[in-house]
Amino acid sequence: MTTQELKQRTFEFGIRTIRAVEALPRSETAKALGRQLLRAGTSVGANYRAAARARSRADFVAKLGIVKEECDEASYWTEVIEALKLLKPRRLANLHTEASELPAIVVASIKTARRGGDNQ
Repeated sequence: MTTQELKQRTFEFGIRTIRAVEALPRSETAKALGRQLLRAGTSVGANYRAAARARSRADFVAKLGIVKEECDEASYWTEVIEALKLLKPRRLANLHTEASELPAIVVASIKTARRGGDNQ
């Protein structure tokens, strides 16, 4: 996957996150969980863009680590929202799948970068 393709994929993940949060009920619990998911889900793309502009391999690896953490956190919040039945599982399925797949891609990029491959 190219840098541009992953930029687009993480951007779309952020958009889908926003749409899921907007679909949440207006309860205080849903609002609090939505804010957490919104922050984590939208930061994935922003942090990936920052990684793509890294000044060194070490900076690239560190920033990709943040991307992975934010994906993991977004995945957690989607699981909580689903467990509480705040949204239907089908509404979260794509978001949850992507929150699981993106870290795998990022980890592969981190491993390649640590071996000295050209990922930037």
